[in-house]
Amino acid sequence: MHDANKWFSPGFHWYRPRSDGPVPAISTSQEERAVGEKEQLIADIMGAQIRLEHLFAGDRSDPLFSSHLTMSQLKIMLLLARHGTIAGGELARMVGVGAAALSGMIDRLVVQELVTRTEDVHDRRVRRIGLTRAGTELIDGIITAGATKQRELLSRLSAEELAIVAQAMELLLREAAACPPPEPEPEPED
Repeated sequence: MHDANKWFSPGFHWYRPRSDGPVPAISTSQEERAVGEKEQLIADIMGAQIRLEHLFAGDRSDPLFSSHLTMSQLKIMLLLARHGTIAGGELARMVGVGAAALSGMIDRLVVQELVTRTEDVHDRRVRRIGLTRAGTELIDGIITAGATKQRELLSRLSAEELAIVAQAMELLLREAAACPPPEPEPEPED
């Protein structure tokens, strides 16, 4: 686990930086050169994205660290933000804990007025868990943290540069939307 930190240390780059010097020719076919150029561009973009994320990390981590949420509580709240109100049993399965453990976590979030626990309208035995307004605002703040800094950065670009960034974002959004959702993990056998 400690090796994971090396990927984020300032001097370490997992991508191959673009070289200004001569590059030895490994392949001479146009198709192979095109693939190599494409891979280099992908590496350059990913490297730039990581550097940009490091620049925004301080702004993005502030609401998260000031929230005093445990990792389990944060996971619960992110799941509720993503899926809406969820039955307790389903939420326990998604978090990977038993019903009793989830109940204690939910109790602490209810005390903080971040989630609600209500009776299911179709089955009174089922308790549904959902975010309160304060819970929604907290998660929205965590997710959108750094937006002010990003807007400030974008405002320094020319209209032509902004058009390029907007087009690139549309291309990325198009491809992200085309990706099938991840397959659910199989249930462990008892």
